[in-house]
Amino acid sequence: MDENKDQQEKISTKDNKKKEKSKTNIEAKPKIENNKNKRSTMCIVLVSVIVILVLLISVIFSLININNENILNNVSIMGIDVSNMTQEKAKAAVSEVVNSKLGEEIVLKKDDYETSFNANQISAQFDVDVAVNEAFNIGRDGNIITNNYGILSTMLFGRNIDCSFNYNEEALDKKIDDIQAKLPGAVVQSSYYIDDENLVIVKGKAGLAINKDELKTNIINKIKDVNTKYDITTIPTEEVEPDEINLEQIKNEIYKEPQDAYITTNPTTVHTSVNGVDFAVSMEEAQKIISEDKDEYVIPLKITIPEKTLEDLGEEAFPNELGTYSTRYDPTNKNRSNNLEISAEKIDGTIVLPGETFSYNQTVGERTIAEGYKEAGAYSGGRVVQDVGGGICQTSSTLYNAVLLANLEIVDRSNHQFLTSYVPAGRDATVAWGSIDFQFKNTREYPIKIEASVKNGVCTMSIYGIKEETEYEVVIQPVVLSYIPYTTKYEDDPTLEEGKEVVEQSGYTGCTSETYKIIKLNGEVVSKTLLSKDTYDPMTRIIRRGTKKVQNVNADIEDVEKNNENT
Repeated sequence: MDENKDQQEKISTKDNKKKEKSKTNIEAKPKIENNKNKRSTMCIVLVSVIVILVLLISVIFSLININNENILNNVSIMGIDVSNMTQEKAKAAVSEVVNSKLGEEIVLKKDDYETSFNANQISAQFDVDVAVNEAFNIGRDGNIITNNYGILSTMLFGRNIDCSFNYNEEALDKKIDDIQAKLPGAVVQSSYYIDDENLVIVKGKAGLAINKDELKTNIINKIKDVNTKYDITTIPTEEVEPDEINLEQIKNEIYKEPQDAYITTNPTTVHTSVNGVDFAVSMEEAQKIISEDKDEYVIPLKITIPEKTLEDLGEEAFPNELGTYSTRYDPTNKNRSNNLEISAEKIDGTIVLPGETFSYNQTVGERTIAEGYKEAGAYSGGRVVQDVGGGICQTSSTLYNAVLLANLEIVDRSNHQFLTSYVPAGRDATVAWGSIDFQFKNTREYPIKIEASVKNGVCTMSIYGIKEETEYEVVIQPVVLSYIPYTTKYEDDPTLEEGKEVVEQSGYTGCTSETYKIIKLNGEVVSKTLLSKDTYDPMTRIIRRGTKKVQNVNADIEDVEKNNENT
């Protein structure tokens, strides 16, 4: 009985404990829920405070910047600090740096060859207005939140704005092509010309070719880095072989059907004669000729002369002088005079049809000893050297000026590396066989004829044809922008006595120039256009300095006398 009683008490005690525990849990639940509610309330309050603070800060920023007419602090354009500036001051500050950069000379160098130009010559431009406007609109061009985010991030981390950049890619390509043509040791492409009844193809020669894309990238990157002065840019080159001779293309270019010349009136129209031109051999035979390993190939041509030519029409076809220009040369320099005379003879009488392009190199041909040319002074690799055909650039330059005065279109023209003595800066046209050509297009209504004369120290080129209904007066105006002083280079000469100096080459100042073409009608200016921007390198003054030791004769005599006394 007692045992049962004890067991009942134990059971009763357990039940009481369970009831108490259950009661405790029931009482704790409201407390937990109350704690959760308190934390949630605190979070809401905290978020509300943050939102209020953000809104308050935004309102403060808005109030601060609502009447601010300056760019924010910590803002730059291409690394140029424009903080707290007005738009006008920022534009002036950036433009000053940009214009200075665009006017700096970009020096390009390959071994001993060096040339320079500036970014203005390729019409390089930075859009400063857009960049300044973007800088000014930081914190202004969005809603209140994005504006203030922009203001805060700019204050904390700063903001640099790039300036959009553009340039005349065609002008840069032409500049690089011009450098390629003048580069010592440059690759020479195959070329051809017609000599009487023969097609003469001159085989090209392997040489250096500029990596155009790499050089363009280097130049543009240097221009865009407005805060860094230019350093000397090495011209990237590689050794390449000339292109293969495309005989099919050459044949298509020279092929013509014969055509008689005649003139019709009302309106006046000149129908020129055309010589029929074709290969006198089959294409297979021509291919066999150029398959040989030779420097020059001659392919016979079949020339068909029309019954009536422009020459047969006489002055009726070329009654008016459209443009003429003369330059002077030294007739006592026999070799150079000889070269001028030969090149002028080949040009004299050339007829260029409307729409046709004249090529100096194809008209004159290669300058060789066999053609009668002699060695005379010419520019090469920064020096004056003796070269076969030296001096003929005077005929190309004289013709260039006559063509300009006749108001014809220039297709291809390059200035010399150095200034010439016979024409002003900007009025020369250099040529080099296989690389640099002078070309112009007859843009007039009628054919034109070139008359060339070289005698008694005067080289004259004249353009004849029929005047059009409206004829304009042409004025060529060259302007020298700046001069480039020459430097002096000393070269040791073991054949000269020590202390002696000999001037090997006189130094000449270089310059940059712009040349304008002014068109007038009845004395009134109709237009003024930029013909060219040219850079002429200064010619280094070269002095040979003697290094040969001079034996002291008096000292030798004294030594002999002493030896005799001792003996």
